[in-house]
Amino acid sequence: MATELKRDLGLTDSISLVVGGIVGTGIFLKTSTMSQAVGSPTWVLLAWVVAGALSLMGALAYAELGAIFPKAGGEYVYLKEGHGELFAFMYGWMRFWIGSPGSIAAYAVGAATFLSAALNFGTAYLPYVAVFLILWFSLVNCLSVAFGGTLNSIMTAVKFTIILGLVIGIFIFSKTGSWAHLSTPASLTPTKTPEFFSAFGSAVLAALWAFDGWNNLAMVAGEMKDPNRNIPKSFGIGLALVLLIYGLSNLSYFYALPFSEILQANSTAHPDALPVATLAAVTFLGNQGTQILSIAFVFSAIGAMNGSIMTNARVPFAMAQDGLFLKGLAKLHPKTHVPMNAVLIQAGVASALALSGTFDQLTDYVVFSSWIFYAMVTSVVFKLRRQKPNLPRPYRVLGYPVLPGIFIAMGLLLLVNTIYTSPKSTLIGLVFIMAGLPVYFFFRRKA
Repeated sequence: MATELKRDLGLTDSISLVVGGIVGTGIFLKTSTMSQAVGSPTWVLLAWVVAGALSLMGALAYAELGAIFPKAGGEYVYLKEGHGELFAFMYGWMRFWIGSPGSIAAYAVGAATFLSAALNFGTAYLPYVAVFLILWFSLVNCLSVAFGGTLNSIMTAVKFTIILGLVIGIFIFSKTGSWAHLSTPASLTPTKTPEFFSAFGSAVLAALWAFDGWNNLAMVAGEMKDPNRNIPKSFGIGLALVLLIYGLSNLSYFYALPFSEILQANSTAHPDALPVATLAAVTFLGNQGTQILSIAFVFSAIGAMNGSIMTNARVPFAMAQDGLFLKGLAKLHPKTHVPMNAVLIQAGVASALALSGTFDQLTDYVVFSSWIFYAMVTSVVFKLRRQKPNLPRPYRVLGYPVLPGIFIAMGLLLLVNTIYTSPKSTLIGLVFIMAGLPVYFFFRRKA
């Protein structure tokens, strides 16, 4: 019986996990939702910049912690070292029930949505297609981590090339392209009221969903080659590539389309309209490009889902190893050295979420719940610097203490804003987290 994870993920695999785990469906969908919230291309672009900067600040903090503790489980390990088992378990509980399966389900629903546009099947089948994708790629990830890493690298390279080709095509060949589209109509110019800044916070939260997944790399640190060096490199290079492609993509949307069309693109308010990325691509590919782009978007969403499946299953595995979760989740397959039980149970929970919730609802639950712990994990950097100054640190976070301090402050501000703007989603997330308390004490007594 296998007892240890295998360190088979190289630097290229690790960078691909960062890029592939982030770039999924959000970049194709969220721009229209954000535009409806703030009513201005400039403020939408600013929201993307803020979200990208926050994600980079968090990744730099995680890089320091990952280099210190290169173990499977990521944030669970860091919280246990910095704040104790209780908070680590609460994070793992949230990750098990909402964070991991919610992300996987949202990617699967997004992929099914694009596939529906390409093959013209009814929306009633979307949840079932999503479940099929979840189960199939979960089975694939029961193979060796080296195979999963290689598959993820290939899918990431292909979708990065597709998106870059889309951006270049829009800028060069779009028949409606104009930089004048970036000007906000006078009737839509937002007023700087408290309500507007709350709406801007909601737009940032939507963009953060598109950046969500930057933390996934830390979860497979126990399977990375030379993690002390490769974790910081992977975070830095991966986030830089994502910031580049996201910035270019959004500029291309606003260049190709009048702002009024972006407002009417696919979103919760206009569910039957085409995604903003498809509308932009049609300006140079024509109507026949709709199906081609839909298939490309399916590929992108599946790639992100695949990376999420592979990385997130390591959290319940690490919890079970510590005796704080079901023992069966700590078992590794004797040949592949993969926590197969954790992967398959995660697939079951994700499938249930895909059948029960819409895309936007799932992302709201995931982002709010995750950011509670993102801020807590980043605070571990401060605690360890103070309490264990002589701890070996192969990498020290850039801009300490300013950048990680800004990340924590902004994270808390976004959480407060989310409570104000989306109390129902907030309550559901908190209920799930607090439900873990009695479970923790049960496993603690048992251990």
